Amino acid sequence: MEHTLTTTCTAADLAALRAGDTVLLSGVMYTARDAAHKRMIEALSAGQPLPFELDGSAIYYVGPTPERPGQVIGSAGPTTSGRMDAYSPALLDLGNKVMIGKGQRSNAVKDAVVRNGAVYLAALGGAGALMAQSVKSLEVIAWPDLGCEAVRRLEVENMPLTVILDAHGGDLYQSGPAAYLAAREKA
Repeated sequence: MEHTLTTTCTAADLAALRAGDTVLLSGVMYTARDAAHKRMIEALSAGQPLPFELDGSAIYYVGPTPERPGQVIGSAGPTTSGRMDAYSPALLDLGNKVMIGKGQRSNAVKDAVVRNGAVYLAALGGAGALMAQSVKSLEVIAWPDLGCEAVRRLEVENMPLTVILDAHGGDLYQSGPAAYLAAREKA
């Protein structure tokens, strides 16, 4: 099933999504990879504010390449999400609702997704140019010293994504292969 979704998201907005569904995401999202995640957790531990509001936020695990003249962003393909697994449950518990990346997630992240009514969406790996076409504006908002891993505020329009983990415990990495094998046996 295909859904359109606009950030900022609530648990109610995400409740209809199921693992395997397609989402066209629009609105504001923030970029953060492992170095930025580490700094966010350090800031929280020190009682400092984060560079963006977590409540209802969408975080894209990407370190975009530099843009060419006339472009908003360079190639913007996802990075491996497992590198954020140590930090994601805490951010989900504080209100983050949408994570975007590629690859499987830990059981702690899966539990936090369900506990918080959140989702984990996959962007197409190896299709950074396609993902970049959805980005309409970009602003570096924190930690420019991190280079491509600096936190950016992106405005996106109809970014094509797939639901991997849904708020009900669905996991496409588990259900997808089983469905494929079942369909293959029927053929």
